[in-house]
Amino acid sequence: MVVSPWYPVPPEGYGGIELVAYNLSLELHRRGHHVTVFGQEGSRGPFEVVPLAPPEWTHDLGTKHQTPRENTFHYRVHELLRSRSFDIVHDHSGSTGILLAALLGHPGAVATLHTAVSGPQCDFLAEVDGMVRLVGISHSQQARCPQVAWTAMVYNAVDPSEYRPVFRRHDKGDYIIQLARISPKKAQHLSIELARRAGVRLVLAGKVDQDAIDYFEREIRPHVGRTVEWRENVSGEEKVQLLAEAQAMVFPIQWDEPFGLAMIEAMVSGTPVLATPRGAATELVDAGITGWIAPDVDGLLDAYGRLGDIDLRGCADHAARRFGPEQMGDGYLAVYEAARLGLSFRKPA
Repeated sequence: MVVSPWYPVPPEGYGGIELVAYNLSLELHRRGHHVTVFGQEGSRGPFEVVPLAPPEWTHDLGTKHQTPRENTFHYRVHELLRSRSFDIVHDHSGSTGILLAALLGHPGAVATLHTAVSGPQCDFLAEVDGMVRLVGISHSQQARCPQVAWTAMVYNAVDPSEYRPVFRRHDKGDYIIQLARISPKKAQHLSIELARRAGVRLVLAGKVDQDAIDYFEREIRPHVGRTVEWRENVSGEEKVQLLAEAQAMVFPIQWDEPFGLAMIEAMVSGTPVLATPRGAATELVDAGITGWIAPDVDGLLDAYGRLGDIDLRGCADHAARRFGPEQMGDGYLAVYEAARLGLSFRKPA
């Protein structure tokens, strides 16, 4: 399991890809498979961990040092893969890892695309899709690269046992929450408008993207105060409690996000999601069961007024069935078995 040099597995705070890789590794280990994780120092689990990057590298993400760090990490991965034997090499690290897997020519090479894909990246994936089994995390994501021979689509998962759902509305807090990096694409300014019009407190939990500092200072910071709270980084017990006690998770994204793990975390916490119909949101949110989809703030405001129609226990149970580790494990084991048997790669229709 090739993860990334940026965050440990599992992550202590931000790190959705690392959390998914951790949950998958745990599930495979639980089923009796030997799992080795290549990642950052501090990674832990009941599986074998090979640390290949120091924690300090986290600070290089998004800077001019990012590419050299990635190259060093992948060189170290390459050397280990040459010296050790694995049935499956599953990459979660992105384009460089996929290129490495293709060049290695490993018959069990699998790569999950965790980011949005389009344009030249789709062309690159189409070049290597006969050497690496490519897995998407939503139909929306895959549809952006119709020329790619995707092997499978497997939804990400969270472990419901790591959350403490709240099922009674009178035990919920007086706030709605958005758990996401601060960015115009995540549209926290729309969450602020929704909260103001609904007369409810808003908690914004997330770091400010380096390229979104102006957006934060202009659109977000002036509103932070009594009715809008900003927490830069939440994790562990703090995150679990915030998600469980929120009236709703707001996800008014303005881009085609390939998944949206925070939505799943909210659902299994018994917290419905109010989202705009971009990216994978329409696949993940089941209207009237785990939340509502609406095109704009007016629609989200109407949806907020209908939260009482959603059974909170049903919300959590439904999300656990759709997005638990078992379904993710089943999906990837089918891909691994196809690789082991040498079955042909799926080709686009």
